[in-house]
Amino acid sequence: MNSPKRHLYIVTGSSRGLGLALARELLASPEHQVLGIARRDNESLYGLAASTGSSLQQWRQDLAQPLPVAQALKQWLQAQSLDSFDTLTLINNAGVVTHPGAVQDTPLAELSNALRVGAEAALLLSAAFLDACRQAPGQLRVLNISSGLGRRAMAGTAAYCAAKAAMDHLSRAMALDEAHRASQGLASARIVSLAPGVIDTDMQQQLRSAAPAAFPEQPRFHALKTDAQLSSPAQTASAVLRYLARADFGEQVIADVREA
Repeated sequence: MNSPKRHLYIVTGSSRGLGLALARELLASPEHQVLGIARRDNESLYGLAASTGSSLQQWRQDLAQPLPVAQALKQWLQAQSLDSFDTLTLINNAGVVTHPGAVQDTPLAELSNALRVGAEAALLLSAAFLDACRQAPGQLRVLNISSGLGRRAMAGTAAYCAAKAAMDHLSRAMALDEAHRASQGLASARIVSLAPGVIDTDMQQQLRSAAPAAFPEQPRFHALKTDAQLSSPAQTASAVLRYLARADFGEQVIADVREA
């Protein structure tokens, strides 16, 4: 008799917003093991995991200091029985929007925090994940949650735009590395940087509540809410996970869930 399939998911920013919605949907399946990484736990996830028979760990870690988190992840993965998983997936979801405004009007610590969480953490966690899991027989996947703002700059959000643009280009370069491995007959990971659309999260609240003098796009973000143009985190999580499950996942490195 074949052993039941098991799937490992590592989700950053898992305590709220899209990350929380992704964790909730993943924990609905008993064959899933989820590691959530965020600054705080979300207690509701423990109850969900207990009710479905899925496996959950939550790490309280600040991704503004990503190096020790990546080191801990590598050590944790090396201690797991990775050959028991059919797929192993890292979802780099965590991101930070600074208070909307020009860079010179934004505290330097906020700018540094946004780049560390949104770009450096994705780089270091991806490196740790791929290194630790390279000998695992299951399919390796890295899903980076990007944004249209990584592909189209917008006034008042320079740090966020820069972090997401960096995530996109990181994904392109990583995919080239994996294609080189495949050309040598070595196991390779699938890499995608996926824009999830506009979601009704705390980030959207922050943008539409900004002063128009500092954030010229504020009226447009306000209209997205009033005109019911925002997707819920749960709706978006379902769409993202459907994309992740596609047989051709990784063939298009830079993607948008709305164009799938």
